[in-house]
Amino acid sequence: MENWPHKKLFFFLTLTILFLLAILLLVKLSPVIAAIFFFLSHLLLPFFISVIISYLLHPIVTKLHQRGVPRSIAVLLIYIVFFGSLAIILFHAFPLMITQMKELSEYLPNMVSKLEGWLENIRHNHEYPIPDSFQDGIDSTLENLEKKISTGFTNVTDWISNTIGVLFTIFLVPFVTFYILKDFKLIEKTVITFVPKKRRKEMIRLVKDIDEALGNYIRGQLLVASIVGIMAYIGYMIIGLPYSLFLAFIVAITDIIPYLGPFLGAAPAIIVGLSISWKMGLTVLAVNLMVQALESNVFAPQIVGKSLHIHPLFIILSLLVGGEIGGIAGLILAVPIFAILKVIFQHIGLYYSSRH
Repeated sequence: MENWPHKKLFFFLTLTILFLLAILLLVKLSPVIAAIFFFLSHLLLPFFISVIISYLLHPIVTKLHQRGVPRSIAVLLIYIVFFGSLAIILFHAFPLMITQMKELSEYLPNMVSKLEGWLENIRHNHEYPIPDSFQDGIDSTLENLEKKISTGFTNVTDWISNTIGVLFTIFLVPFVTFYILKDFKLIEKTVITFVPKKRRKEMIRLVKDIDEALGNYIRGQLLVASIVGIMAYIGYMIIGLPYSLFLAFIVAITDIIPYLGPFLGAAPAIIVGLSISWKMGLTVLAVNLMVQALESNVFAPQIVGKSLHIHPLFIILSLLVGGEIGGIAGLILAVPIFAILKVIFQHIGLYYSSRH
């Protein structure tokens, strides 16, 4: 028994080293994983969206069912309300957002040239001019940024213009979501049958722990991100920022990313503002600071509630790995995946600890 603390320390050190080696392997294999991720994201997109929507709506359906409403009726009610509201929002907002995205992609070269001219004036007229090497670096960065953004816009608009792909996704998502919600318990039982009987209790406990760790966080983050996007849109409209809906949509999407999200989301709007005038750029910055202050002090504490109990260093590490493998999508999924891995490793540790 005296050697047990040493064995325990050795075990957890080994587990940590294996975990770090797994991360290193993921980084090394990132081009292959990125290619697989790109293929699967296009192929399984309707099912992925359906699973996310089902995960969001399942607690509401369960509560209605516990109050005596038949599950099929509960699913149908929530289904009609959710997809009805979503259809109304998309019907009014989607065409405008696509128009603004196309207009912004066309305005991009003009915006970059304005920023370059603004930097050139500072370089020549300021009392302390910018060094040539630094100016060349800025010019190169702006040029690369313009190319990447233009390529991104082109890819998105090409996918949207592919009517068959969009219609296929729109058609499948409601049907798949309905059957996932309706037969949720049946799906759970079917999946459990693939697990050996002596491991089923452990697997059920693992799934419950993962759901407890992620459930409130994911639902809360999505709701907070939606509120942040709406507030940013209202603020952009008030100050008269062009392309306000599309820029607010970027703010909402990136807000899901911890720490980096607010900076990534605000950057495009601030750049557009600066291309108009100094005053507009500072006003856009002020709007984003106000929105983030409300999120941090009012909405996030009330809605998200419990944290994932992950140290900030590990969150940053997971964001670096996620960004390297999957870009923006990797950044969004990095923390939830890390939280799942954390729960799995904890269960593995407890399992081996109980055997000694």
